[in-house]
Amino acid sequence: MLDEKEIIEGCCRNERKAQKALYERYASILLGVCIRYSGRRDEAEDILQDGLIKVYFNIKDFAGKGSFINWMKKIMVNTAITHYHRNLKHHYHQDIEDIRETDIEGTSLDTAEFTREELLKVIKGLPHGYRMVFNLYAVEGFKHKEIARMLEVDVNTSKSQYSRAKSLIRKKLGSLKKIAEKTDEQE
Repeated sequence: MLDEKEIIEGCCRNERKAQKALYERYASILLGVCIRYSGRRDEAEDILQDGLIKVYFNIKDFAGKGSFINWMKKIMVNTAITHYHRNLKHHYHQDIEDIRETDIEGTSLDTAEFTREELLKVIKGLPHGYRMVFNLYAVEGFKHKEIARMLEVDVNTSKSQYSRAKSLIRKKLGSLKKIAEKTDEQE
């Protein structure tokens, strides 16, 4: 099994063995990043493939400063954003003002009550724009100004979509909690 340095050097020389090793070692982690940004697994797999091609073609540019996996994750995030822009016309869009939500700001939900899969499913169920902003802000740590520039939206749109994403997440987690409580009562 090749170590990370051997994988990078082999990929720089376009060696199939190294490219395969890179895929086998990192594809599942990188697919997880792509899934956070896409609505469907097949879409995430497309983003992964596009991103891996960028990794293979640009691996010579990896300076060795910082983490290799973080460098690849950044490529996946940027590929997901590009995919989002390219396919924007294909997604069903709801006007931000048309979505009715229940105000549950005062509701305290302990995220420890939910499995990782439940949390990911709730995030995956967000409208596409909300999901993009939520992931970029809450998961990747970008500032709203950076998100606005990346997604080509106003800063206030980024802030609003993040706020509404949080509200929808709270609402959906609240519903999951009620379902779990009912199930517990019936047992």
